[in-house]
Amino acid sequence: MTVTGDVGAERRRRIRARNRALLAVLLGLVVLFYVVSIVRLSGG
Repeated sequence: MTVTGDVGAERRRRIRARNRALLAVLLGLVVLFYVVSIVRLSGG
């Protein structure tokens, strides 16, 4: 592989890891909002 190919692969790996971290944060927020809504609707 060329040096450019290695740099491109590393960049793609970093972007993929950042996207997965962002997905985890967004899913966490969705779950948090869902739980808060359920608690508020149940009169808690």
